[in-house]
Amino acid sequence: MLTNLLRMDSYIVLQWEENTVDYRFTVTASTKIPYCAVCDHRLSKHGTLSPEFRDLPMHGKRVGIVVRQQRYRCDHCHHTFLDPLQGFDDHHRMTVRLRSYLETQALSRPFSALAEEIGLEEKTVRRVLVDAVKQWDKTRRVLTPTVLGIDEVVFQQPRCVLTNVESRTLLDILPSRTYAVVVEYLRCLPHPERVHWVTMDMWRPYREAAHHALPHAKIVVDKFHVLRMANAALDAVRKQVRTSLSSKERRTLMHDRFLLLRRAHELTPMEHVLVETWTKDLPLLGQAYQAKEVFYEVYETNVRRDAEQRYHQWRENLDHKIHPFFGPLMTAMQNWHDEIFTYFDHPVTNAYTESANNLIRAMQRMGRGYSFAVLRAKMLYTAGVQKLETPRYGSEPFTAVMQDMIAHRLFNGMPTHQVRRDATASRLLGSDFAKLVTVLAREHRIVPHPGKI
Repeated sequence: MLTNLLRMDSYIVLQWEENTVDYRFTVTASTKIPYCAVCDHRLSKHGTLSPEFRDLPMHGKRVGIVVRQQRYRCDHCHHTFLDPLQGFDDHHRMTVRLRSYLETQALSRPFSALAEEIGLEEKTVRRVLVDAVKQWDKTRRVLTPTVLGIDEVVFQQPRCVLTNVESRTLLDILPSRTYAVVVEYLRCLPHPERVHWVTMDMWRPYREAAHHALPHAKIVVDKFHVLRMANAALDAVRKQVRTSLSSKERRTLMHDRFLLLRRAHELTPMEHVLVETWTKDLPLLGQAYQAKEVFYEVYETNVRRDAEQRYHQWRENLDHKIHPFFGPLMTAMQNWHDEIFTYFDHPVTNAYTESANNLIRAMQRMGRGYSFAVLRAKMLYTAGVQKLETPRYGSEPFTAVMQDMIAHRLFNGMPTHQVRRDATASRLLGSDFAKLVTVLAREHRIVPHPGKI
């Protein structure tokens, strides 16, 4: 009966002890080793070992299992043997079912809470998860995207983030954003010819890695990084202008930064009057504001040739007084000319990759001390966040269904159709952004934003 309580048919329970918080079972193997595995002679007993293992809690109490492991010695070849330990982990002093429990629970619960529940040290729970992630990574195969997003998030150091822009999924988080790390990942993508577009910011190692690993793919610089440089130039002019003003004059420019960085058509009538007054009274600020607005108009066309003409005209008409402030922007436009204007051939952005970065930061803040390996595991392997590819209609062969089989399904309340969906790792698209938001909201009581990501 005690054997049934543990659900370990390969063992016989010899003793059962308990106190106010723990159970301890002493068991021994039900089958013995009769012959030597080397020379096939009979074995003689040669002492016992009594290792103790942790198991799943029962009745709110922690469980320990002491195994009376018989040791044998062959009198002929002098080899020694032990009773095999079935159902126990080879690397940790715990049962296999406890290890599986920790692997799943550690993705959504604090390590300290799990360690207290089981009666282990916190570092043991962390080590179990890290070992599990190494095994999961060996079998994880993400479907290569058509539009690949590359960006970085700072977690102790800059980490490269890769996304499937079309499917809005997180592909992976790399330990760094160096050329060697990024190009190695891109080279290992299954069917790299599927990647047609790579959207990124203006980080040179990303471009070099994409050129070498995905030479057929077109690189698109995220337009928001370009427009942000125009805003930075305007902000630099604003700061310099404020230094030359008196305290009373500076007070008239309350909240000037927020209004100046907004587009003119987004201002309310009152805000428009304020901005117009500032730009008239401060000519340098007015010129910078007008230059920012005209540069934004470059991205309002859908034709690459028109966009290039607008940019060249903007650069020629730029006043020499504000030219130094917009110098970094013009340098970037020169060094990344093809990648920036490729956007007008295929207008994709890295907005969803930025959303992934925000989700990673949210998970990091909630963890308060996650290592990189643990944070990556939670983003990629938390139950329910994986997104699978949905096959198109007719992409798989049809199978004839007999009429009596349809009647059987109707009679038993079963659907008369079946969607054949291959859930193997090769069809995995990554971690779905919307599902990650839901997980964060549920586990950390975050109210999701009602709009789109």
